[in-house]
Formats: sequence, C-alpha cells, structure tokens
Amino acid sequence: MKKYISIIICILMALGVFTACSGNGNANTDSGKLKIITTIFPEYDWVRNITGDKADITMLLDNGVDLHSYQPTADDIIKISTCDVFVYVGGTSDSWVKDTLKEAVNKDMVVLNLLDLLGENAKEEEEKEGMQTEDEEHEEGPEYDEHVWLSLRNAAVLCQKISDALCEKDAANADFYKSNTTAYIEKLNGLDSQYKDAVSAAKQKTILFGDRFPFRYLTDDYGLDYYAAFVGCSAETEASFETIMFLARKVDELGLTSIMQIETSDGSIAETIKKNTKTGDQKILTIDSLQSVTAKDVESGSTYLSVMEKNLEVLKDALK
Repeated sequence: MKKYISIIICILMALGVFTACSGNGNANTDSGKLKIITTIFPEYDWVRNITGDKADITMLLDNGVDLHSYQPTADDIIKISTCDVFVYVGGTSDSWVKDTLKEAVNKDMVVLNLLDLLGENAKEEEEKEGMQTEDEEHEEGPEYDEHVWLSLRNAAVLCQKISDALCEKDAANADFYKSNTTAYIEKLNGLDSQYKDAVSAAKQKTILFGDRFPFRYLTDDYGLDYYAAFVGCSAETEASFETIMFLARKVDELGLTSIMQIETSDGSIAETIKKNTKTGDQKILTIDSLQSVTAKDVESGSTYLSVMEKNLEVLKDALK
C-alpha cells in the first residue's frame, strides 16, 4: 500500500496535478474556505453542522462502501494530500491512512483521529459469550472498537474537539463555529436524554443481534446487555451451528420478542436464529450503524441525528 500511494503521488506531482497549498493555516481552495476531508458520514455531518457554509467538505466513503473494506482511490489520495483538515476514525480499518499522510503535500494539514480524540474513553473490541471469533492475531496491540460515532455522548465530545481544532485553524470564523457547535451539542444531548428515558422505562434490558455488533458504545451508555454473532469489526458472514444455537437458546431464555441486525445484513443469520427458537415468531428488526450512508442519502436529507432518531424507535421496539 505504501509503495502504491508513493507512486501515485510522485506521478501526479510530476504532471503538475496538485494545486498549490497556502502553507499559512488558511484555506487552500479557490473559494477561500477550509478544505475538509472526512472518511465517513457521521464525521461529515458533524463537520457540516459546525462549519455551515464556511468550509468545503468532502465525504470519501460516499457510495455505501463499508469502512472495514474501503481502500483509497488515486483521487482520494490526492484530495487527502492537499486538504486543510482530515478527519478519520483511526482504527484497524484505517491502516491505509498512515502511508497516505506520509506523502501529504500540505504539511500544515490538521489531522483528527477520532479514537485519539476519545483517549481513554475508546474501548477495545469485546468478545461476548457465544460470539463467533476470527482466528486473527493483532501484533500491534489491542484492537479498538471503531464505532465511536454510535454513542451520542461520544458524538458530543468529538464535535467539541473537532470544533476546537477548526477554530484554531480558521480563527476568522471561530465565533461562528463555536455558536454552531453549542447549538448542535444541545441537540445531541437532547436525543441522548430520550435514549436514557426509553431504556429506563423498558423492562427488557438485553438485545440480541444475528449479525456483527457495532453498538457497544451505545449499549454501554445506557446500561444495556447484548449478545451477538460477531464482534463489530468482524468480516465473517456465516455463523457456525454452535453460534446459531447459542443465540436461539438466549432468545428463549430471555423471552426476547425480536432479533436484531444492521442495515447491510442479508437477514439470513437472524432468520436462522428465529427458526431455531421455541416459538419462531420473533420480529427481525434492522438498526442503522451509519456505515453505508451514501451521497444520495445525504442529498435526500439524511442526517446523523435523523438516523439516530430512527434507531431510537427501533430500540424501543426491541426492548418491549
């Protein structure tokens, strides 16, 4: 990957493709606005709410490609190399970023890694009882759960830190950014309170996923327990007989009326679990992990808050 990135950038530099960077901490776009690149939709929408029309923002993963399987194109590498601010998650799935940033043309770029911004609040991947695990060894230390955006509380923390960095980078618009950030964090906190109230009112405190489970930050926020077929970053698509039967027994044991899955699932695992329960009458509920939001969805009005509001309704149904 490093050789691939270096070759692309060297060729494009030789052809004079890159635009000049200002190098003075100001925007390098013709519009005079900050040029901000984000990898995924939640980052994109947070930044959009903070900056309003004061920045040019690009979402790299805009065609529904999953974070865990994404690799940058030559065009993506160019965009990152010349931007003013680059925002990415920072987990194992973003291992390509290190080599890309080494080749960056704009040496004054501000780089924001969400896992680093969370610091000690970042959580390691968790293997729960009955969960099917992959036979992989991670030689570079613990693997962190990348799905930090699925906590509204994390979102509030991260938006503040992103805002602070943008205010420093673009002091002329700092007051505008601060005002927008305060208003947006109030909305995040309001929705967080709705989640808290919904969970407090529910008799059932456990959810079960016939899928991978990217919602650990969310369940930890509200004291929920969970069972799932795979960890959040798993690449597995087929569950073993043992995993299926364990989860089916848990549905029966806990009296669950639903089995959950994420938006990219084909539904086969959840349906198989359902067929192996005593009653076989559970609902299959789909909750959105915000990993496959497209540019078309954005144009249609999808926002981080709107998706998380819909997820709250799904969660309420699951906790009945």
